[in-house]
Amino acid sequence: MKKTILLGAMFLSSWAFCQQSTPVLGGDKDVHGCRASAGYTYSQIKNDCVKVFAQKIKLKEVSTDKSSTSMTAVIFSKDMKRAEIFIPDGNAKSIILTREGKSKMWKSGSYIKETYVLVPYKKSGYQIKKDDVVIYR
Repeated sequence: MKKTILLGAMFLSSWAFCQQSTPVLGGDKDVHGCRASAGYTYSQIKNDCVKVFAQKIKLKEVSTDKSSTSMTAVIFSKDMKRAEIFIPDGNAKSIILTREGKSKMWKSGSYIKETYVLVPYKKSGYQIKKDDVVIYR
């Protein structure tokens, strides 16, 4: 009888341990409810989860010493006064740039140490500069 109880207790405890350590697929929601495993990132401008790679304005990294090239996307506010770029900078998933007056340039605020600037490039494109060096086009 003691063996049966002991084996039963061992079985139940091992089953409970397996249940706790197995990650749940799709259980990777961030604080905004966006699922990174499904390709979603939170957009401050849209106030919703977005797929960065599915946005209309996508820019490729200009020069890199890495073996792969990364991309970023740009999302504009409806009034075109703010632009959101998805460049990892510290803890931020995206960076908000603002436009002054009728300028055709959006700049990052003083809340980050580097200066990011988004400017029109050629007829229908944009480029992002970090500290006056073009990093995405």
